[in-house]
Amino acid sequence: MPIVYTKLFSLMAQKGINKYYLRTHGIHASVVDKLTKDGTVTTNTISKLCDVLDCQPGDILEQTE
Repeated sequence: MPIVYTKLFSLMAQKGINKYYLRTHGIHASVVDKLTKDGTVTTNTISKLCDVLDCQPGDILEQTE
């Protein structure tokens, strides 16, 4: 079952955060690209995203059928 990051980009929009902000706060550009394509990222990346966005993993990703 794939993981999608639709919730991540919705949360970013709510907080007024863009992809550039993620890159300037420790998320590498190639990882941001993977997220936009619902690619595979590490749990370390998920943790960093949660730190930057002040959220929990379930706030930024979901598993689909």
